[in-house]
Amino acid sequence: MLGVWLMRHLQLGFKNLLLHKLRSLLTTLGVVFGVGSVIAMLAVGEGASREALQRIERLGATNIILESIKPTEQEEAGRAQRRMVSAYGITYKDDERIGETMSVVTRTVPVKQFRKKGRLGERTMEMRIVGTTPGWFELIPRDVVAGRVLVESDVTGSANVCVLTEEGARQLLATEHALGQSVRLGTDFFEVVGIVRSEGGGGGVQTPDTRIDAYILINVCRARFGEVDMQRSTGSFSAERVELHQLLVQVDSRAHVEPTAKAIEAMLNRFHGNDDFVINVPLALLREARETKRRFNVVLGSIAGISLLVGGIGIMNIMLASVTERTREIGIRRAIGARRSQIIGQFLAETVVLSAVGGLIGVGFGFALPPLITRFAAMETVVTAWSVVLSIGISVLVGVVSGIYPAVRAARLDPITALRHE
Repeated sequence: MLGVWLMRHLQLGFKNLLLHKLRSLLTTLGVVFGVGSVIAMLAVGEGASREALQRIERLGATNIILESIKPTEQEEAGRAQRRMVSAYGITYKDDERIGETMSVVTRTVPVKQFRKKGRLGERTMEMRIVGTTPGWFELIPRDVVAGRVLVESDVTGSANVCVLTEEGARQLLATEHALGQSVRLGTDFFEVVGIVRSEGGGGGVQTPDTRIDAYILINVCRARFGEVDMQRSTGSFSAERVELHQLLVQVDSRAHVEPTAKAIEAMLNRFHGNDDFVINVPLALLREARETKRRFNVVLGSIAGISLLVGGIGIMNIMLASVTERTREIGIRRAIGARRSQIIGQFLAETVVLSAVGGLIGVGFGFALPPLITRFAAMETVVTAWSVVLSIGISVLVGVVSGIYPAVRAARLDPITALRHE
């Protein structure tokens, strides 16, 4: 019975709206643009945050990243009076302590870094040399473009091999076939055994890699480049001793990540007299990024929802004008026995039809906008199912709310007064 009643009112609503096609079309445009803008803006917000979330997830939810940082200028000046070489940061002893004292730690991966000139023939460029172990590529997985990554057999033979990032290989090797080439890093030659795709240098997320890296074995790095990094420039000289620039720590489960990070921080504070390290927890960054994404979507959705509100005001305005135009019709219907609930149902049906049709057209508009934004603004956009459902639901709700007052006003008209209306 309810279904028959609803269908009858919807059919009557369509019929009445088709009597004024242009006016109905103009009225729905507010809803069309509102729904379309909600979908498009949420797609922009989703796309903007998804890349950062993916980067953080690929850092490993069970990883903890320790990084050496240079102390403040005041601390550095005090130490410079006592020594010529500035020493700070994470040490090999720190690596041993973490592995030996914390049972939840499954493995640690040490990392040393140097800035050196990379040379192949006549082509030269500055590169970041990363000395590490094969475990680096297991904790921080990167797509292998060609060849392979560092393996345990390289460690056994202390092989002079390197893995380049894709951008570094493209700039240094140019048209040369990459694999098998001997690249000069500093004063030594290394055979290129693989190329990986780097994810560093973008997205607002600090990653352990950069766009132009050369990965070599840490034991080879220590033997070839030593422990002290000396930088010479015109009229100046600086020397720094940093045993480990980074230390990647893998924990056995997500539940232990943040407690272990706090325990590591407390332990390092006992043995380091100054703030020469920082701890990054990808799991905490991921949680924070998801919360930021949620807030960003709420803000964008609220801004876009204003246009839906404007569309609702337009519907209410038209329906009030319709009540005035059809006053005599309302009087006739009331005189022949129509109840107030039936009058209310008729006008609500018309507003729901207006908002629902506008919402459906707006969905098509919303799907068409994101590809254009991606193409002309070079911004990643992602249309989600929940944004479509949300926008349609809001459009119908706006239609119902906007139609209540005109419908109630129409139902309260005095039949005698309405019949006299010209």
